[in-house]
Amino acid sequence: MWRRASTSTSSSLSSSFIIKSSSSLLNLFFISQHHHASSSSSSSSSSSSSSSSSPPPLTMMQQQQQVNDGIPISRFITFVLGGPGSGKGTQCTKIVETFGFNHISAGDLLRREIVSDTKYGSMILNTIKQGKIVPSEVTVKLILRELESSHNHKFLIDGFPRSEENRIAFEQIIGAEPNTVLFFDCPEEEMVKRVLSRNQGRVDDNIDTIKKRLKVFEALNRPVIDHYAKKGKLHKINAVGTVDEIFEQVRPVFAAFEQLN
Repeated sequence: MWRRASTSTSSSLSSSFIIKSSSSLLNLFFISQHHHASSSSSSSSSSSSSSSSSPPPLTMMQQQQQVNDGIPISRFITFVLGGPGSGKGTQCTKIVETFGFNHISAGDLLRREIVSDTKYGSMILNTIKQGKIVPSEVTVKLILRELESSHNHKFLIDGFPRSEENRIAFEQIIGAEPNTVLFFDCPEEEMVKRVLSRNQGRVDDNIDTIKKRLKVFEALNRPVIDHYAKKGKLHKINAVGTVDEIFEQVRPVFAAFEQLN
């Protein structure tokens, strides 16, 4: 199983996280399967004992073969962080095409709820217009729905967690940390320019709301970035350049896991 996430916080979690996961998220590459090695014979009369050791982690290709063979395997989770307009969505598309991940965009899930006119839709719309973060309970329910309905075992969770509350609640409720975290670092002026030029008809794509979102991102998401940097899980990507130039920084992150043996 995934290793338990450690946290020093003693404060109670916000009521925004009340959902319980119905499935455990398991660590993909660090599976603790111990096999017994036969002990070498000794000249002494003491009884022989067997030693245990961990087998090498499976490569992505070996994991996929297990899927093809119908063998249940673990999930590999990547958090993808970056401000609005940092290009993380575009890079997620490249990762999906190259490495076969399932892309879960927290923002897209929320916007889908708005269009679908669900019970959460109106609340989500008003929250986004104010440049605020949607309550964690809502976002996590939508993410877990996607995780549980997918047959893939490799996930990019895009735009989540957005705050320390999100992070702590995710790790405590799921009982796990992400395997790796990507952070697309982009100057504010570049992000504003990109958001204004994409013209996707999104309700939150106006300059006032964009600036509010950037302030919220810096205040709330920066501690998350710093946390994973200290744990050695963060991969900082310079998000300025062409799509292909940026992806050349991303590729080695996943290629390294692919080459594990």
